[in-house]
Parts: sequence; structure tokens; C-alpha cells
Amino acid sequence: MSDIVLGIETSCDDTAVALVNSNGQVLSSVISSQIDVHNAYGGIYPEFAARAHILSILPTVNEALLRANIKPEQIEAIGVTRGPGLISSLLVGINTAVGLGLGWNKKVIGINHLRGHLRSADLEQQRVEYPAIILLVSGGHTFLAYMESSVNIKLLGSTRDDSVGETYDKVGRMLGLDYPGGPAVDRLASKGNPSISFPRPLLKTGLEFSFSGLKSSVSRYIDSCKKPVYEDIAASFVQSVMEILIKKSHLALKSYPAKSFVIVGGVAASPQLRAEAAKLSQELNIQLSLPPIHWSTDNAAMIALATFDYLNLSMFKEPIPELQLTISDF
Repeated sequence: MSDIVLGIETSCDDTAVALVNSNGQVLSSVISSQIDVHNAYGGIYPEFAARAHILSILPTVNEALLRANIKPEQIEAIGVTRGPGLISSLLVGINTAVGLGLGWNKKVIGINHLRGHLRSADLEQQRVEYPAIILLVSGGHTFLAYMESSVNIKLLGSTRDDSVGETYDKVGRMLGLDYPGGPAVDRLASKGNPSISFPRPLLKTGLEFSFSGLKSSVSRYIDSCKKPVYEDIAASFVQSVMEILIKKSHLALKSYPAKSFVIVGGVAASPQLRAEAAKLSQELNIQLSLPPIHWSTDNAAMIALATFDYLNLSMFKEPIPELQLTISDF
């Protein structure tokens, strides 16, 4: 039996295809970005995203096979994101995967996008030592989880409203920055002084998160200033976010026995978060496991690696689009 999975990821605005083996070695990874399509809108325009996926999905599959020098008969299975995500975008990836599965006579398994992120830290090399505390911070999700193994996961706390990545993007738009806002906000923050006292919602309340109040506070502050200093606003906003994420992570690490502290998702690429996480791991003498920056954002390699979890447990999930999946839902 082959030891190679083809992964397809179209949950949002990037068309991604990858070939990965069970050790996490990435044989190829191709991503067709839609930043230019959505930049004018300051966020994702779902109809345009779906149309762009349709145009790029098959060329992206072909390019991934070509780069890896792999033929369809060498593939064990196809893993495709089934949710959560934008329904129109998900359908493009799922329908493509099902069509390829029929044509190539391969199993097609629907993969939880969140589980893909959780496995991203083990791409290219095994970095996670279990049990582990996982902080997932992305454009669509924010939560803390306890992982006894790569397949045994307990959700500890999630956001009650906005995700941290969504908040970054919306604050970026308030500051007149291009989409995606996260990297731009971090760069601007590095030039400013965190002199503004923005709130830290739910800082002392368990392991749940809330960012809508912080976002609203930034908006009100900008509206109230005649000459707002955007660098200082960005620096103060980022400081507030970092304090929330790190203090919640600290509480989780003190409450559950863990050998690793793992951060995944698009916001895991933030240099400020990586620096603060390094301080926390040193303080608690715990291993910090971070995926390389290029595996932090949405990609198909993480979906392919997560597919092996399903295969190893002999679990098959129909590639049917789901909008509200949890991390415990295979």
C-alpha cells in the first residue's frame, strides 16, 4: 500500500493542494492565493472566492503532482477539507476530490479543517510531544485544547464571539491597512508605543476568549481622535491581544500536565506571539512547538497529514460540507 496522501484545502480563499507521507514529509505543496481578488473589499467575498477556486483547483492539483513526480496510482487516499469554512468554497474542493477519487479509484475522506491545523506542527519533522496544550489562533477560530495524543483531544475553551484573526483583520481595516490585516498590523505595531489602555476581555475568567469588545474599543478610540497615531493604536491593540492569549495559555499549562505548548493557525506566524510564547515556555520549562511560518496559515499539507489519523483509526468520513464542526468531530 502506498504511503502518500493527496490533500485538498479550499475552506476559505486559498486553493491549496499537497502530497504528504505518513511521517509528515511534504513531497509538494502548491497554494494559489486570492489576496488580489479580495484586497479591494478588505475581507473575503465568498462568491468571488468560489469562482477563483473553480478556475485554479485542477491546475493546482496537476502542479502538485508534477512537483512531487507522483502519479495518481501511487496515492493511497485523498483527504479534503469538509469544514468548517465557506460553503461555496468547500464545495469546490469536495466535488473535485470526489471526481478525482472516482476517476482514480481512491478513497476520499472528509477532513476537519481544525484537526488539520492541530497536526500542522508535525509537518516536515515531529515537534509535538504528548500530552500537549494547543492554542489555535486563526482567522476563523480561537481555542485552547488538551491533546493526550494526536487523536485524543479535549476542548478547554473557545471564543464566545470573534476569533483573534478576524479581529486582527477588522482592526487592520480600521487602520487603513491592506488585507490580510494580521501581518500588516504586527508590522505597524512594531513601530509604535503601546500607550493606549485597551480592554482585556475575560482575562480573569476561565479559558474562554472574547475579542468583540476589544475590537469595538479600538473603533471608538479611532473615532474619538482628531489625529490618531496608528502605530500606537496597533501596538496597544497587539499588546492587549498578546496578554489575553498568553495569560489564558499560562492558566491552561498550569491546570493540565503537558510536555509541549503548541501554537497553530495563521496568527501563530505573528512575531510578537512567538516571542511571548517563547518567554512563557522558558518560564514554565516546557517545550514550545511551533510550525514553520509557512505551515501556520491554511495549507493542504496539514489536511493530508490529518488524513493519516483517519486512515490509522480506520475511520471514514463522507466528504460532505459542514459549517459547524468541532475538533472532536472526526
